[in-house]
Amino acid sequence: MNTDLVVRTFIEYFEERGHRRITGSSLLPPTGDPVLYTTSGMHPLTPYLEGRPHPLGSRLVNVQRCLRTTDLDEVGDDTHLTVFEMLGTWSLGDYEGSLSLEWGHDLLVNGFGIDPGRLHATVFGGDDQVGPDTESLRIWQERGVPVELTRDENWWSNGPTGPCGPDSEIFLWTGDTPPHSTPTQDDRWVEVWNHVMMRHRRHEDGSLHPLPRANVDTGLGLERLTTLLQGKKSVYDCDLFEPWMRLVPPLWHLDELSLRIVCDHLRSSVVVIGDGVLPSNTGRGYVLRRLVRRVLTTLWREDPSRSLQDVPLELLEHTLDHFQQVTDVRTVHEVLLDEERRFTGLLERGRRVLSKPRFTSTLTDTDYSYLHDTHGLPRDLVVLLRTDL
Repeated sequence: MNTDLVVRTFIEYFEERGHRRITGSSLLPPTGDPVLYTTSGMHPLTPYLEGRPHPLGSRLVNVQRCLRTTDLDEVGDDTHLTVFEMLGTWSLGDYEGSLSLEWGHDLLVNGFGIDPGRLHATVFGGDDQVGPDTESLRIWQERGVPVELTRDENWWSNGPTGPCGPDSEIFLWTGDTPPHSTPTQDDRWVEVWNHVMMRHRRHEDGSLHPLPRANVDTGLGLERLTTLLQGKKSVYDCDLFEPWMRLVPPLWHLDELSLRIVCDHLRSSVVVIGDGVLPSNTGRGYVLRRLVRRVLTTLWREDPSRSLQDVPLELLEHTLDHFQQVTDVRTVHEVLLDEERRFTGLLERGRRVLSKPRFTSTLTDTDYSYLHDTHGLPRDLVVLLRTDL
């Protein structure tokens, strides 16, 4: 089952149950939103989850492209990506979380053909403010799915204040042995789908009050699910990354972790540029700049002659086509090469500055601030250059 079939199966399943598909095509949040990039499927829907009527009704489904920098240090493992897609469903005051879980189990088992014996669920077990989520527990017990009760792991919130509620996460066993233990005790249980029962609003004093209407918000990682359905161990082995993992290794000899970082960050950069962002020193552009420069730093660690000039346009085009972006592939390539030229110049200037006697000994916070404010050298780059000197 390739990625396109996974998306089609998901969307059609929920459309048959009265959901309307909504747009989830951009990484850029709505105008006025202080967040730099869309980080989850629910993010653009926040006003509707807080009570505003949605023009398409109370049952929604979509595929939302997302970007997260909070997981940047984890990119390169088997499950994390910088840019990824989230399959999502919403009930805006319509059906209960129990029905959402019933549909989720049915789709995984009968729609995607997952062995029900490989499933495990976690459910909110209660705390000093809210009792255990007995309804979700009942659903899983009726279906013979083992359940682990947790506290903090199954309470969802979008920050210290605002909408929140218990959630139930569905995990899939990826081990070579029969399933055992529980999701919090064994990382071979991989989370694939989270169902949030958004029933409360937390106020600044920590108190909880019921929302005007109870909502259900679910999110399922597309690349992660596709990888598991294809029997692969890593998201970098699923069909979305096949061209990258086939064409990049002949260009540059890289260890496995470096190869994954380069492929992820380059692919993510293409998507960001495709959404109209250019590298800069602030805001969204700085996120893009960090991604491209981390690629270059990884490539140049062993061979300074490597260049993004060698990246096949086929890879850029494959990514733009998948995300249905209309930006010209040569424009994307030129943005990447221009950032490479800028970074090369910054490195040359940085080496000259750091070779001065003032900076040859241990640096203080004042030194780092001076280097950043006066010469445009961020701390992580200074550390890298001093290692190379």
